Amino acid sequence: MTMRYRVLGGTGIEVSVHCLGAMMFGSVGNPDHDDCIRIIHTALDNGINFLDTADMYSSGESEEIVGKALKGRRDDVVLATKVHFPMGEGRNRSGNSRRWIVRAVEDSLRRLDTDHIDLYQIHRPDYRTDIEETLSVLTDLVRAGKIRAFGSSTFPAEEIVAAHAVSDRMGFGRFRTEQPPYSLLTRGIETSVLPTTRRLGMGVLVWSPLAWGYLSGKVRKGRPVDLSSGRAALYPSRFDPSLPENAAKLDAAEQFALLAEEIGCSLPELALAFTSTHPAVTSTIIGPRTMEQLESALKGASLTLDDAILDRIDEIVPPGTNVYDANGAWKPPSLTDLNLRRRPVADRAAAE
Repeated sequence: MTMRYRVLGGTGIEVSVHCLGAMMFGSVGNPDHDDCIRIIHTALDNGINFLDTADMYSSGESEEIVGKALKGRRDDVVLATKVHFPMGEGRNRSGNSRRWIVRAVEDSLRRLDTDHIDLYQIHRPDYRTDIEETLSVLTDLVRAGKIRAFGSSTFPAEEIVAAHAVSDRMGFGRFRTEQPPYSLLTRGIETSVLPTTRRLGMGVLVWSPLAWGYLSGKVRKGRPVDLSSGRAALYPSRFDPSLPENAAKLDAAEQFALLAEEIGCSLPELALAFTSTHPAVTSTIIGPRTMEQLESALKGASLTLDDAILDRIDEIVPPGTNVYDANGAWKPPSLTDLNLRRRPVADRAAAE
């Protein structure tokens, strides 16, 4: 296996085409710290130099595991983490405000046992906070040496453009990266997010390339799903085959499994090779819970797909198409807040 490397946007930092995601390290996935550390060390020994975690993964436990694993190896690793989701009880312990980010970055530095974070990402948009506020504090953190670069995660294309416009107008640092969902089953970002990031010279690290396990080879049509561990245990409704969305995932995944068999690779290898093929993608995040899952992911690190195979993929799931809602539990307030999409009754009555 030969690991490939690419430059992360305009940062000048070289990162591996596979990024080790640490979401499954800790209580929500693998609670065995020693085993998680062995997985991290094996990834590093196989050429991965890019690690991504978040403060909210297992309520900070993931960051602590990563910090322990990197003792003596920190200088060889590009370390990324994220901020936004609630951390503990009480108000003002989440979001993208200056007040919270200043506190959260110090907590992450302590848990990671490091004096700097290479890539600090805003985990989701926060419509309660002006983007100017967020970019201002991130720029200050770069100047203070606490972070080296910053990026966004799961931001719509229009929010990315708006953030860059504010940075240019105010003289702030820019989002250097975006971390969106992308897989054979979730290609929606090909429509506007990836063209936007490419035009702006941003690096892109994509998450959930195995589509929450539907492209792992273990979730197949007609087979029962183990709901006792991994992502299935976290969100069992996502694996209920009676739901139309899940049935569509199973149908498409079955076609991709047959294609993988035809070309002589595993389904996970096909899935990981696909996300790395797009010219706007810098790195694909793999999120193993076990050593077996890591070893399976590493096998696809050097696989490339020719145009004939990519054409076959396009026939199964057309470019820009999402077979399911890729954003998971988060939806923009423009969809969830009735006040943002319905005029008050009095206004409607007056208009009539």
